[in-house]
Order: sequence, then C-alpha cells, then structure tokens
Amino acid sequence: MSRILLIEDDDRIRMSMRLALEDEGHEVVEAALAEQGLALFSQDGADVVLVDLMLPDIDGFECTRQLRRTSDVPIIMVTARTDTHDVVAGLEAGADDYVTKPFEMKELSARIRALRRRSRPASADIPGGEVIKIGDLEIRPDAGEVRRGDTPIHLTRTEFRLLCELASAPQRVFSRELLLERVWSYDYFGDGRIVDVHVRRLRTKIEADPGQPELLVTVRGLGYKLQP
Repeated sequence: MSRILLIEDDDRIRMSMRLALEDEGHEVVEAALAEQGLALFSQDGADVVLVDLMLPDIDGFECTRQLRRTSDVPIIMVTARTDTHDVVAGLEAGADDYVTKPFEMKELSARIRALRRRSRPASADIPGGEVIKIGDLEIRPDAGEVRRGDTPIHLTRTEFRLLCELASAPQRVFSRELLLERVWSYDYFGDGRIVDVHVRRLRTKIEADPGQPELLVTVRGLGYKLQP
C-alpha cells in the first residue's frame, strides 16, 4: 500500500480522486492548499505526491520546486492544461510525470504503480551492482550515489535510474520509447517529452557545460547515449 499526498483545491475532484485511490488500496492524505500540503509532507512524508497545477495560494510549479529542495519523492503533476510549455515547465520544476484532466483513474493508478516500482534499487538492472565510470563520473548503483571526484551529485530517483539505464550500455543509443519502457515502466501511455526534459535536467547536473554536452549526447532522430 502506498501513502499518497493529494494536493488539489477542487473539493469535488479531490473527493473523487481520494475515493478512487482508496479503492485501489492506497492511503490518501488530502490538502486543498499548497502550503497545507507542504506542511503535511514535512510532518509525515509520502510515497507519491499528486500536485494540481492551478492552486489558489502558490501554483503547482512552485509547490513542486519546494518539495524538490528537500526530497526526491515521486511527484505527478495533475493539470487541465495540454499546452506543451506548461507540461515542460512542470517537469522542469521537478515533477516525474503528469496526467491531464480529465483522466481515467486506471491510468493514474498505473502511473503510480510504475513510480513505486522505480523505487527499487537501480542496481537490479546492472550485473553485480558494479561501479561504473563515465568520463570523470563515478556511478555506484548499489549505493544510489553519483560522484565527480570527491563531490557527490544529487539526483532524483528518476534521474538516477535514467543515468543508470544509459550507463548500463555506454555508447548504445537508447530511443525515447525504450527509455520510457525501461525507466518509467510505460508503454502505451508514454510521452517522449518526459524523457527529453529529464535528459536536460540530468545534463545540468553531470555536464561541465550543459549547452555543449559531452557525456550525455543526442543522436539525432534516434535518441540518447552516454559516451566517455
């Protein structure tokens, strides 16, 4: 059973989501305001956070950024907007995924399950949990650590799994569809923008110059690869 923090200001939507999630076996904690949700998370945490984009006190973007300052908890942004800019902005703020209203509860539950599965150690996909070196990066899947020399690099769970997946086969080109399947556990409802934004976020943390990436490179028309 997962403990889910639901931050949604519409009483009707919040109640229907809570009832549906509880029917799926989840424990649901509700908040109508971002500040209330942040306080609840600070007190008791959560396994997954659902954040509505349009909140009356601070918006979902800022709420997500504040959660990310202290936690790598999986975050799903819930939005009525389909504009690419808003979706990308939410992902860049730190969300792991998004769903667009109106949505099927089965789809939301599938995304929650996929996020929870991603909580397992990334080393499960790398034989022996070996230490991997890419350029000046040292990746320790067993320990969940990435370092450059003696300096640790903090990654979210999704960023870490993405890096480990790419590092499992250096120089191999991974398509967006394959990364959605391997990292997000998504097949039919995946969105390639999720991969693109997470690659950009990962580059800001592992590249000396994110604008001119040398480790995590784009292979035009095919996907992404890690190279020494």
